[in-house]
Parts: sequence; structure tokens; C-alpha cells
Amino acid sequence: MSLPPASPTRRQSAPPESGWLARESDPDGTGVVRAAPHRVAVLVYDGVTLLDVAGPAEVFKEANRFGADYQIVLLSPTGADVTSNLGARLAVDGAVGPEQASDTLLVAGSDLYPRLRVPADLADAARIPAAAAGRVASICTGAFILAAAGLLDGKRATTHWQVAHSLAAWYPTCRVEPDAIYVRDGTTYTSAGVTAGIDLALALVEEDHGPDLAREVARALVVYMQRAGGQSQFSAPLQGPPPRSPALRKITDLVTADPRGDHSLGELAKHLNVSTRQLTRLFHDELSTTPARYVENIRFDMARALLDQGHTASQAATVAGFPSYESMRRVFSRKLSISPAAYQRRFSTTRRTSASR
Repeated sequence: MSLPPASPTRRQSAPPESGWLARESDPDGTGVVRAAPHRVAVLVYDGVTLLDVAGPAEVFKEANRFGADYQIVLLSPTGADVTSNLGARLAVDGAVGPEQASDTLLVAGSDLYPRLRVPADLADAARIPAAAAGRVASICTGAFILAAAGLLDGKRATTHWQVAHSLAAWYPTCRVEPDAIYVRDGTTYTSAGVTAGIDLALALVEEDHGPDLAREVARALVVYMQRAGGQSQFSAPLQGPPPRSPALRKITDLVTADPRGDHSLGELAKHLNVSTRQLTRLFHDELSTTPARYVENIRFDMARALLDQGHTASQAATVAGFPSYESMRRVFSRKLSISPAAYQRRFSTTRRTSASR
């Protein structure tokens, strides 16, 4: 269903230090000079992961409905069309080159890398347009292409957690942060797995046009407002195998859906009509943890997300279901060796990070 467009939001100019192109045009010869569209070039090649291309592109396209002005182009190393990892053929708009100047260059990832070393022509295809781009970003394993092009030398970066160790080993001058959703180092951005590319694209839209427009885009796409870059790639339900038994799955789903509920051992056992000893054994056998620790991990994940979004520590403790702020503080201290307030100062939203740079 097509949603009615919102009232246009005025396009914010890029900060002077970003190095973005100050391109303007007077197409009608009227003397009225208008800013040119913000050009987003996506580097694609044979074997490129289709979702790495489509996810961020959809974010920028949707942002145009709410007042942004992004022009999305696909570029390949030679200008020839490419075939994605799914076998779908992608028609490109041209070849990379110094004349193909872009405000934002996105380098999509591929399952091919890091199984194979990035070929020199593909590394060059990233390096050449990056020299003229205002900002450069990679999606998932696209970080390997940036690194091969020398664009991550001395920079902080991330990629999919499964291959982060390879990125660090192959490119030791890059400071890899394997647990981050996305990382910004100056005008260079890298992101984790494929859906993190959507988080990164939303963050770039927020950087360009503010949080309100980015929130509208997220709502229109029915996705969670972008996870902050410092947020972990993992949540408690993803850190281990899912429960095998339907009974235990019922309990974990219950806790995940409502962390604030009464999830004491006795109450959880009542939901399954089993003894507390039997429920404890189920958690131990299938998840290698206790019911109390599982509930704590879910609440910790929610509190951390709330702090990422700008809620106060007291609000986060209440909404996440902790009995008190002090109980939340003890969990943060045990897991991260920092307080909730220190965590919030270190891992802030893109808007706050951008404002402080």
C-alpha cells in the first residue's frame, strides 16, 4: 500500500568539514540556483550481495518521499552490468572514474570476500571514486574492499562478526571492532551484516536531514529506528542456539515479548505447569544458563537499546523491567565494567555523535 508523502523537510546543507561536493545548478536559466541532488553511488560487481545494494538504496529512495533529494546510481568497475549473488542481473549506470563524483559512495559486500582476496581492479574501483566522495561507506563484507583499497588504514571499522577476525588479520593497520553495528571514523563508515546496512543508511539520512525525517523513513519501511553504531551485533536471544523444546521456546518468547513482566522462577514455571526444578533443568540443558540469568540478559539488551536512543538511566531501568536503577547498574558493571551513564556517554546515537565531532 502506498503511503501519502509527508510534508517535505528542508534539505540541510552538509557541514563544511565533511568535504561534500558543493554542486549547484540552474537548469532553467532563471537565475535561481538550486542545490544538486545528493548523489549516492553504489559500487557493484559480479557476486555482490543483493540485499547489501537493495536495503540501503530503499532507505534513500524512501527518504525522497519525505523531502530528501538523493540520486542513486549503480557503478561497476568496467561499466558492464553485473550478476548478484542470487543470479539476478543488475543494470548499472556507468563505470567508476574520477568524473563520476559522488557525495556518498557505498561499497556493497559479497560472500566471495574474504574467502578470496580482493582483486586489484575491484580495489581500484573503490579507491578511485572514494578520492572525490564526500563520505565513503561499506556494507557488511564491503569493508574488505575498502581495506584492500587502503581506505581503512589507521581507521576504526567493523564488518560481519563471522569474518571480523579475518579483516583484522589481513589488514592489521585497521582497528576492527567486531561487535559494533556500524562504525564511523571521520568520513568513513563501515557496517556489520546485511541488515546493519539499513541501520547505517538510516544513520546517514539522519546525519543529512535530522532524526525526524529518518524516523519517518524507518516507520514507512516498518523497521526499528536505526540501532546506534555502538550497539552490539548480538542480543540475548541470538547469542546461542534457540530452544529445541516447544515448552522452553514458549517461555523465552514470553520473556522477550514483555521484559517488564513478572518473570520470577515460580511465575515462569506456572506458565508451563512444571516445577521450578524442572524449568531450571530445561534452561540448563538447552541454553546453558538459568531462568533468572536469561531474564536479566533480555532486560539488559532492552536497557542498552533505550540508552542508545537517549532515554535516561532511570527510564531505561523502569521500561526494561529492572527492579531498580541500582540493580541495572550492577548488571552493566558486571557485563561491561562501566556504569549505564558511562555506557551512554561512550555509545550515543548518530545525531549526538555527529554533533560532537
